[in-house]
Amino acid sequence: MNWIEIAIKTTSQGTDAIAEVFYEAGISGVIIQDPKDIEVFKDDKPEWVYIDESLAYNHDEVIVKGYLPDNSGARDSIHFIREKLSWLLKQDLGIDLGKGTLELSNVKEEDWANNWKKYFKPKKVGEKIVIKPSWEEYSPMQGEIILELDPGMAFGTGTHETTILCIQALENHVNKDSQLLDVGCGTGILAIAGLLLGAKNAVAVDLDLDAVRITKENAIRNNVHDMIEVIHGNLMDKVNGKFNVIVANIIADAIIEISKDIKKYLVPKGVFIASGIILDRIKDVEKAIMEVGLNIVDINTMGEWAVVVSRYE
Repeated sequence: MNWIEIAIKTTSQGTDAIAEVFYEAGISGVIIQDPKDIEVFKDDKPEWVYIDESLAYNHDEVIVKGYLPDNSGARDSIHFIREKLSWLLKQDLGIDLGKGTLELSNVKEEDWANNWKKYFKPKKVGEKIVIKPSWEEYSPMQGEIILELDPGMAFGTGTHETTILCIQALENHVNKDSQLLDVGCGTGILAIAGLLLGAKNAVAVDLDLDAVRITKENAIRNNVHDMIEVIHGNLMDKVNGKFNVIVANIIADAIIEISKDIKKYLVPKGVFIASGIILDRIKDVEKAIMEVGLNIVDINTMGEWAVVVSRYE
């Protein structure tokens, strides 16, 4: 099967809004080419890393790419994206969406399967954790912990703001006695990060069977497979036991929902790390968490996203 690449030109401010257009069209994985990220990476890159300088020519232009199978349904999806994009550009959102131009190109199966990989490079996301794609080489500096990841095309690379915020919170709250629960695990990155930081064991749960499979594969890749239980289930429906640390990088409404029963799964002094929260929903999440008797101990933000850390006193 061949694929259709859809590329939309925008700005750093407009990235999330444009990515949402792809998600609404059923495209769950996107590639974001942001020259500003390239410039930051160039400052700290190891000598062995090659950067395609052509990607950094236009410092103000971001390109968001998504892929559709080249079949009979592609035409309707492309039409939806065009219409949604046209509508979006006419709205007064208070952000600069840039040109909003859309380009189509054909991609062969073998090219599509690996195209996204060239944009995924090793990245330090906390004081210790460095996320490294499985196909890249990286020599850790003193004190760095390597988390090797192969997310697959449908999942994130672990460098989204919400993931970074969660990992930074895990670095602050995980210790050698921690039992960890990762709700909505995706690639398993947060559960694996917790184990690499010294947690005793972890449970990871996701409703997506691909996420369950990829989490198991990534656990093997990081040599923590004997310390993690991966569950196919919705939120905490199939989870048993109590935990020192619960991390959930999902969406605000889901966090509010699981907050109702969160104390049943936390030991006294246990910590709940919640992200996937846009800035406008922080107060809603705070309220839900405090209503069940947890104390907010930290709130951090990055870009348009927040992490809320609370404790069961």
